[in-house]
Amino acid sequence: MTTQLHTVEKIGGTSMTNYEAVRDNIIIGNRGKDELYQRIFVVSAYAGVTNELLEHKKTGEPGVYALFADAESDWAWGDDLSKLVRLLIDINGEMFEDSMLKQQADQFITDRVEGVRGCLIDLQRLCSYGQFQLEEHLLTVREMLAGIGEAHSAFNITLKLQQEGINARFVDLTGWRDAGLLPLDEKLKQAFDAVDLSRELPIATGYAQCKEGLMRTFDRGYSEMTFSRVAVITEAREAVIHKEYHLSSADPNIVGADKVVPLGRTNYDVADQLANLGMEAIHPRAGKGLRQNDIPLRVMNAFEPEHTGTLITKDYVSEKPQVEIIAGAKGIFAIEVFDQDMQGEPGSDRKILDVLTRFKVRFVSKDTNANTITHYVSTTLKHVKRVVNALKETFPNAEVNTRKVALVSAIGSDIKVPGILARSVKAMADADISVLALHQCMRQVDIQFVIDEDNYKATIVALHAALIEPHNHEYAIASAEQCALD
Repeated sequence: MTTQLHTVEKIGGTSMTNYEAVRDNIIIGNRGKDELYQRIFVVSAYAGVTNELLEHKKTGEPGVYALFADAESDWAWGDDLSKLVRLLIDINGEMFEDSMLKQQADQFITDRVEGVRGCLIDLQRLCSYGQFQLEEHLLTVREMLAGIGEAHSAFNITLKLQQEGINARFVDLTGWRDAGLLPLDEKLKQAFDAVDLSRELPIATGYAQCKEGLMRTFDRGYSEMTFSRVAVITEAREAVIHKEYHLSSADPNIVGADKVVPLGRTNYDVADQLANLGMEAIHPRAGKGLRQNDIPLRVMNAFEPEHTGTLITKDYVSEKPQVEIIAGAKGIFAIEVFDQDMQGEPGSDRKILDVLTRFKVRFVSKDTNANTITHYVSTTLKHVKRVVNALKETFPNAEVNTRKVALVSAIGSDIKVPGILARSVKAMADADISVLALHQCMRQVDIQFVIDEDNYKATIVALHAALIEPHNHEYAIASAEQCALD
């Protein structure tokens, strides 16, 4: 395989639902026939399909997996699987006008789903015996179900491209009926060693079955890890993520599309801060592999193919200190432990972290003083109640309080701007927004403001107006020029 010539590109689920846009803007664009190759595509499931397979990412509404894992829903999962088949076949109907191609696509996905159904029936029967525990197999079930979505979308787009004269190749990484498990890197090397990138366009599934078990660590972020490792293993010159929007200075739906600008350039440190807020340009662990191997990551808008997007590199620092993006997270719970006996007693923070780890609760930020430690966590109310009960047992003399808040950050590769904190607080005060807490690290890449959830949008608007909009024009020009040079 020729190295340092090709790109590895990921297409998200929302973009995948619009085949014509993917074909015209991403696959073909303004390329001639000989320029279509030297690219590897890693695709997600169609929008909403993984929610139906597992559970809804935001609402928690159960999908096939959640129903199967629920001991009380004996056959509800089977009915849900039948509903899923109809959904996938309906998607095929929208994609394929040719009846022969539609029949081929329907047969492929029906075989997959019915194969999984038979497997789950057998597993359910096996676990009716006391010697076999369903819990021990649930992660495998989750991975097997997740793989259906990516196999469906990758097979379909390969079929369509082949029909249109492009030498696309379906690369199935889901492990369907594979005899054994390989480590992820070995599996990817084996899969792509067989591909001639100079004349084939591989379309790979975002889910890859491997010995490590991607969902054990990344859960719904598995496709980004597959994408990252494909780029590393094949020694790509650049990794590209195609989204349905630009990586911009703020959410255009909140601030207004006329006021935001694409970032143009930033670094992996900023990408980590965004991921911490749940606004992932890329999963931090996936970004780590790209960063360590010095592979640039470009985030493109799938519907603006002429735009150079935002280039993320390891060593980039803005030419002058400035805030690059205002981002935030709602639905954050502040868990405050106040204990006057804590003063002078080391180890209290470790005990709190042990409790959060036990319940697999991720914290976004924290603050401390002499006798109070507050963790800002992104989780459900059910988990918060469990954490609070455990903390009361661990600290019997403490007051444990919770409050639902929002967190908004001003982020940049270098925000060492004199007076930036004063300007930020003044902008919020002028908008009649109270700051509940704030955090600014010496590294000078972000300032975090904790506010009432009702003030979330107003805070983003106020900070964007004060810290970014005065420089929008010069910032957009500088970013575009620098990105074009790179």
